Amino acid sequence: MPQAKKRQQRLLADPLVAESLFAFKLVLTMSLIEAQDITKIYSFGDVELRALGGVSTTIEKGEFVAIMGPSGSGKSTFMNILGCLDKPTGGVYRIEGIDTKDLARDELAEVRNSKIGFVFQGFNLLSRTSAIENVELPMLYNGLAAKERHDRAREALKAVGLEQREHNHPNQLSGGQQQRVAIARALVNRAPIILADEPTGNLDTKTSEEIMNLFVRLNNESGITIILVTHEPDIAAYSRRIIRFKDGHIVNDEKK
Repeated sequence: MPQAKKRQQRLLADPLVAESLFAFKLVLTMSLIEAQDITKIYSFGDVELRALGGVSTTIEKGEFVAIMGPSGSGKSTFMNILGCLDKPTGGVYRIEGIDTKDLARDELAEVRNSKIGFVFQGFNLLSRTSAIENVELPMLYNGLAAKERHDRAREALKAVGLEQREHNHPNQLSGGQQQRVAIARALVNRAPIILADEPTGNLDTKTSEEIMNLFVRLNNESGITIILVTHEPDIAAYSRRIIRFKDGHIVNDEKK
């Protein structure tokens, strides 16, 4: 038997090596997002409102997913749980293998900051700070040096086509440009996931198309997982998978 073969067999016989290989295989097969039998119940005195009634799904790295449903369907509640902005009443939610159930508030904040970039309908930019300063904000909690924060913010603004607008304040930018700044802010920590809540809700049709094409490019070129909530079928059509909610349940999950 060749020496290389013998060495390989000896290594595989070592319990520590075998355990490490098993863990490595788990990482390779692990879904980016795993939701198992998620429930969410809100209590108002003696009244209980079941917003989610046992939702299970997985989302893989690099997917572009639209979440749709009428008002009160549970889609926004589910989005909040995916974003670690809320905890489920029951079930298991894992993000990159991390079970969020027992995480303390500061641990959840760390997961949000490192794993997820958020884009909101109303942009949520600070009005008295420049575009580049708005983009730098998520990095203030990472302990990065000022020069690295500045360089990464400029890189993110360049990625969304706003490198010439870094010193402009929000009131000097159009709605589409403000949303691009918000997307740059979501990119700057290099998180694997962008959660976008009605990102085109305040934009006209042409600008909405530009923003959605930007999401498509980021998904295709950078492999960033995009998850967006929308009630507009033409916006959902940019995704490669549509999950539909009704009455707190997933009623359809369609991949293109």
